[in-house]
Amino acid sequence: MSQKKIFLVLIAISTVSLLLHHGGHLNLTLEAFWLGCPSSMASSTQGSSGPSAKHTSVAFLKTHKTASSTVQNILFRFAERNNLTVALPITTCDHQFCYPRPFSAHFVHPHTTPPDIITSHLRFSRAELRRLMRHKTIYITILREPGAMFESLFTYFNQYCLSFKRVPNGSLETFLDHPWSYYRPEEKDSMYARNTLTFDLGGDKDRPSSEAAAYAKRFAVEMERVFSLVMIAEYFDESLVLLRRLLSWDLDDVLYVSLNMRTPDSKSSLSSENAAKIRAWNAIDSVLYDYFNASLWRQLRELGLSCLEREVQLLRQSRDQLVRRCFGGHLPPLRSAAQITNKELRPWQPSAKVAIVGYDLPVNITQKGHVPPPDECLKMIMPEVQYTRLLLRSESLRYRKRFPLRSSQQTSRTVGQVRAHKESHEHNQTYAHNITVLKV
Repeated sequence: MSQKKIFLVLIAISTVSLLLHHGGHLNLTLEAFWLGCPSSMASSTQGSSGPSAKHTSVAFLKTHKTASSTVQNILFRFAERNNLTVALPITTCDHQFCYPRPFSAHFVHPHTTPPDIITSHLRFSRAELRRLMRHKTIYITILREPGAMFESLFTYFNQYCLSFKRVPNGSLETFLDHPWSYYRPEEKDSMYARNTLTFDLGGDKDRPSSEAAAYAKRFAVEMERVFSLVMIAEYFDESLVLLRRLLSWDLDDVLYVSLNMRTPDSKSSLSSENAAKIRAWNAIDSVLYDYFNASLWRQLRELGLSCLEREVQLLRQSRDQLVRRCFGGHLPPLRSAAQITNKELRPWQPSAKVAIVGYDLPVNITQKGHVPPPDECLKMIMPEVQYTRLLLRSESLRYRKRFPLRSSQQTSRTVGQVRAHKESHEHNQTYAHNITVLKV
């Protein structure tokens, strides 16, 4: 090897070592070069030799009890960093798009349109979302193993869902022994008690057992045509690797800390027998999960498992660096809502029977010698409800500055449309209920 080549190699090695020593992040192209991996899914499919522009139009279907709040927080922070508009619910819908009613563009606050990103809870309607979102929007969602998910749903919504509330002693085992003794398909919150993923995706959660298997397979294929990526909660970091590549984002764009978690004593261990009963009761969800779990791993194998392992390791190392930079070495301690002094960091509590924990900043964080965490660090640990309100305030302020006369007119018109939509929906529900009674 000539002296010139040796010199160039030494310069390259020294440059990379210096960047790593100072905790800096290499750009995606250089990262990919040293990892021996393709730079992104987009560039590999398009045959591009350079880095692709970041995708900024994203629709994330936020499913229930699937680590979706953590994904939502990633998207919220990305939107703020890049001055994007996030579609947010009108105030009468609270922090969800009037769930469980099928999504309508009328549920979107007028000050948050036209949106780049949508990520709050809704019941999927492809037609309505296509009417709202940009043409090149990328659709993603996340699923979770049905056994673990149903146990979480049963605990979380035990005092809200009547199918769960009427079970003696709040026993999951009792419900699974005779689910039809407690489950009422027509009740308002019944979607939490059976095939919740299917319902969130806009499907039929109560398809008759004789048709369920065939229906589930058709529905999975239909959803695969809509969603460019279906993440799997059990392989969250691996899913983020694919998400980052799909959207051509930087590594820093997908760093996170886990949110909306239960305390260990709120969780129940499942026997293999009960896990099997859950899968049978949620048969359509089970088919969906198995289908998309297999799909995820096909994509990961196409990327290369050695490349995947290195990128997951890089993701976790970068997350640790971010935690050190934000909070001085370790995440703030997890506390129950009652113990958290900062109300902006208190997570919503579904009932007294389940404790959702959040992060509590140390009391001495602002004392002499301690630098308060930057705004983005605080938002990384901010619960969904508070972050949604914060975004709505900032986006409304931005909208009013741009359209001072239009804002008041649009708000009153939208409230009227939603009221009319709600009255029509309630009329249809009453009519359907009466028809059912007549048939019986």
